[in-house]
Amino acid sequence: MLARLRRTLARRGAAWVKRRQGVDRLPAVVHARRLYILPSRSGAGFAALLLFMLLAGLNYANSLALFLTFLLAGVAIVSMHLAHRNLLGLRITMAQTVNGFAAQTGRIVIAFANDADVTRFALRVSVDLDATRLVSQALELPGRTQRRQDLELPLARRGRVTIERIRISTHYPFGLFEAWTWLHLPLSVLAYPAARGGRSPPAAAHGGTEQLAVHRPGDDEWSHLRAFRDGDSPRQIAWAAYARTGQLLSKEYVAPRGAYRIFDIGELRGLALEQQLEQLSAWVVGAHERGERYGLQITDT
Repeated sequence: MLARLRRTLARRGAAWVKRRQGVDRLPAVVHARRLYILPSRSGAGFAALLLFMLLAGLNYANSLALFLTFLLAGVAIVSMHLAHRNLLGLRITMAQTVNGFAAQTGRIVIAFANDADVTRFALRVSVDLDATRLVSQALELPGRTQRRQDLELPLARRGRVTIERIRISTHYPFGLFEAWTWLHLPLSVLAYPAARGGRSPPAAAHGGTEQLAVHRPGDDEWSHLRAFRDGDSPRQIAWAAYARTGQLLSKEYVAPRGAYRIFDIGELRGLALEQQLEQLSAWVVGAHERGERYGLQITDT
């Protein structure tokens, strides 16, 4: 009963925050209006201790105890101010996901920019996934710099994992208060079927020989990144790499030629659907590693 009430309150709170902030667009700056701060568990215990010290000092008319109580209360107030300032003005320049295979991990990649002269300490990225909060390592962001933070996501099953929102938080400096903000972006991670299966792949199609793909200049498939040249189209610029590194790079494309394979799920009749998908995944991964061209055909089984 209590767990259900907690989930209901959390769901309504998340909906209220999203209505209040709306969907974010990058780059996004953490303004005071979207910053939240509350005492942590340590902070609540510290407040109870201060209350006990205050009552004891008043009861025994002990000036030294009262002085120490007010001094520690001042430290707590300064801690609250520093925790709030640690996130205020932080700029999020990039957010993207890295897909993975089922039973492995995907990733969320967040790029931060610190436009202030002071260092921002203990920044953490977290997401709620299947009632579990996944938290990244603490990030230190010096003044006038940009850095990225990765958060690994366990992919229990194949399919699309939707990231409802991203939480950016800090407990700096003493852990008495936690300041955080929410980032609402249309992000999702694809969990591909696990690549496993013992069947041999089909022969190369159209009577071609099983040769590796040969690359020649063209515009069919992405090959690599190179330094930007005058005259390059803006469509060729790798904007994600520019946001991450600050270096202007262009995408280079190639047109492969040579034999290719067709992987047809109809050839795997007799296997369960999950086994069929896993075998197809294994064929695709193997062909990609060998540099072969391939196609995928999905038919009713």
